[in-house]
Amino acid sequence: MTSPALRRAGRTRRPLAPGPYLLIAPAVLGMLYLLLYPFGRALLISFQDFGLRELIRGEAEFVGLRNYRTLLADPVFWDVVRRTFLFMAVNVVAIMILSTLVALMTERLGRIGRTVVLSSLVLVWAVPVVAATTVFQWLFHSEFGIVNETLTDLGFRSFEGYTWFADGRAAFTILVVLVVWQSVPFAAITLYSALTTVPGELYESARLDGAGGLRIFRSVTFPLVRPIFMLVLSLEVIWTFKAFVQIWVMTRGGPGDATTILPVYAVQTALANQRYDLGSAASMVTLLLMSGVLVLYFRRLFRQEGEHL
Repeated sequence: MTSPALRRAGRTRRPLAPGPYLLIAPAVLGMLYLLLYPFGRALLISFQDFGLRELIRGEAEFVGLRNYRTLLADPVFWDVVRRTFLFMAVNVVAIMILSTLVALMTERLGRIGRTVVLSSLVLVWAVPVVAATTVFQWLFHSEFGIVNETLTDLGFRSFEGYTWFADGRAAFTILVVLVVWQSVPFAAITLYSALTTVPGELYESARLDGAGGLRIFRSVTFPLVRPIFMLVLSLEVIWTFKAFVQIWVMTRGGPGDATTILPVYAVQTALANQRYDLGSAASMVTLLLMSGVLVLYFRRLFRQEGEHL
């Protein structure tokens, strides 16, 4: 038999070999460079007087917080902030409701139906963002779009030749539909995966106690899948808050500024007005706002989790 001293010596942690860390070091360093350098450069420009001349010459004067004061004093900027939060809220609520319903429906389907639904979701999820946005542009085209043709055939003659993208509310609604359509597959598949981990015995016990479908979801299903639900919710907040490609390809923030949210406003300010300093400042403010929303959300989530323990 081995003595206690020998057993303790065998349990002593050996020094970690540097080999695995050296193997992953290039990938980690490359990722850090691609993430941190653009962020640091944008942060630096936000404190400089950086226009087209400075971009060409490579010299810029430090102006401190002047760009941030200019940005925060602009009423247009605050209109964009309000529109950004509205866009985020509408999208996230619609995405979470629809994806939850799709996940619950998929769980109750048979094998063939479940395969069809999941395959369809994966195919929608795989469509490139630019391609999907272009398809939506053609769907709502004033002359050749199938939406106008269908509505006209149904008797709504006012939609004949209707220019959807000339109406701010219509363009905003189309963008919401596009973002929701692109986001539901990921959320629904993730939530469906979480639903499959709920033991069937809990459902049977709840039904024997006379609980209905809504009560079962509220008292059995949701508490068990809540961590995954909250994770998906957090990701959707981030993705919709920084939505840019769909808006830039479809409307470029128009008509007027009806579909301009913070990422689009930052690009417009930097490229159209050649004020790279204000554009960088707008990007930093966007990052701070998004981080603030997530911090408040996670604080509330952790507080609720602590109360349930």
